[in-house]
Amino acid sequence: MRNNKLVALLLCFVMVLVIFPITASADLGPKPSVRITFENLVDEECWATLLSSVESTGPASAWDGKEENAQHKGNQSYYRLEYDIWKAFVDYAKYDDFYFLQKAWRLDGDKELVWSYYPPDEFKILLYFPESGEYAISGICERYAFDSYFTVDYNEDMNVHHSDDDQVDDNEDVNVHHSYNYQVEITALIARILITIIIEMGIAFMFGYWEKKQLLLLAGMNAETQIILNLLLNIINCNSGSMAFVLFYILFEIIVIMIEAAVLLVFLNKISVKQRKHWQMVIYAIVANVVSFVSGLFLANWLPAMF
Repeated sequence: MRNNKLVALLLCFVMVLVIFPITASADLGPKPSVRITFENLVDEECWATLLSSVESTGPASAWDGKEENAQHKGNQSYYRLEYDIWKAFVDYAKYDDFYFLQKAWRLDGDKELVWSYYPPDEFKILLYFPESGEYAISGICERYAFDSYFTVDYNEDMNVHHSDDDQVDDNEDVNVHHSYNYQVEITALIARILITIIIEMGIAFMFGYWEKKQLLLLAGMNAETQIILNLLLNIINCNSGSMAFVLFYILFEIIVIMIEAAVLLVFLNKISVKQRKHWQMVIYAIVANVVSFVSGLFLANWLPAMF
C-alpha cells in the first residue's frame, strides 16, 4: 500500500507538470558563455570588457547617450561600475567600430573574465589600466562553442593606447588563443550523469524495485541511456547552442523513455521473483525520466557550471 501511494503521488506530480508545463526559458536552461583566462598580467589595477560587433546582446547594450540608461554607480538605477571606469570604456568605444555594452570586470585574484549570460558572438577583448590611463586590445574573436574558452598571454612590451588618443588603429595589442577546458566539461558531464542515475534509482525504490537483479538491470539500463544521452547533448550543446540543446533534449528524453520501457517489458519479469504489471513498468520509465528532466532544469539554475 505504501508503495502504491508513492507511485500515485509521483503520477500526480507528472500530471501537474503536463497540465501546468514549466517553461524551459533561457533562464532555466544552460547558457552560452565566454571564459577568458589572463596570464602574465601586470600587477597594477586592470579592467577588461568585450567590445561587441552588435549594439546589444540579451540585456546588455551600448549606451544610447541618455543619462538614465548609463550603467554606472552615479546612476541610481545601476550599480555595476564606477563612473570613471565606465566612462573610460565609453570614450574608447567612440573611436572603434565595436560597441561597449556597459559590462566590465576587474581582473583581480584568478585573473578571469566570465561572460555567462548572452555574451557577444563576435568581439574584441579590451583592457584598461586606470593608473596609467592606457588600453590594450585584441583582434576580432568569435565564440567557437557553446562554452568558449580563451587564454590571453599578456606581455608588458605590447603596444598600448593612451586614454588621450583621439583614434584607434588596427594593431592587435593582446594575443588570444582558444583554450577549450576539456577537463571541466568532462567533469561536469560525469557529474550530470551520476546525479541523473541517482535520481532515477531513487524513484525505482519508490516503485518497489528492491530485488538485487532488478536493481542491477535498472542501474545498467539507466547508466547506458544516460551516458549516451548526455554525450549527444554535450556535442549539440558545444556546437549548436541552447535552442538546439533544448529541442534535442526533449526529443531524446522521449526516445529514452521508449527504450527503457521496452527493456523493462522484455526483461524485468524474467529476472524478478515478484512479477510486475506491464503498465507499472511503462509508468516507471515515464516518471523517472520526467523527474530527472525537471530536476536538471532546476539544478541548472543552482549549479550553472555543471549544467
